[in-house]
Order: sequence, then C-alpha cells, then structure tokens
Amino acid sequence: MPQVNIHNAKTNLSKLLARVERGEEIVIARAGKPVAKLVGIASGREPRKPGGMEGRVWVADDFDTYIPEGFEDYVADRS
Repeated sequence: MPQVNIHNAKTNLSKLLARVERGEEIVIARAGKPVAKLVGIASGREPRKPGGMEGRVWVADDFDTYIPEGFEDYVADRS
C-alpha cells in the first residue's frame, strides 16, 4: 500500500482520488508515521447488466425502412 506525506497529499489530492477510484488504498503519513488511510467508498449500486429487456421487447425487422416524405428536410433544418 503506497504511503504519501501530508504535504504531498494536499498538493496532489485529485490525483490520489483518481487512484483510489481505481481501487487503490493510500496511506497518508506525518513525519513518516501513518495517520490516515484514503480508501474508496462502494457506490452501493451494482453495475448495470445489458439485456435486461430480452424477451420483453419486440422490434419489427423493417422498423427503420419507412421514412416519411419531407423528414430529411426537417432534420437538415435542425442541424
């Protein structure tokens, strides 16, 4: 577990937080003696899993083949 001094921690806090977000734990020391540990907090939510609507949603094979007349002009005017 890496150890940094207080001055280094204050100077590089955002970098240390990025490391903690990646799962690293960092000890903060004063005069070489550990005084605190910087650790991440679990989000409390599980990561989303793709495919949750499988079997509940139906999309026609030709759902994107019909484009109403004038639609291209409407879209072009908006860009």
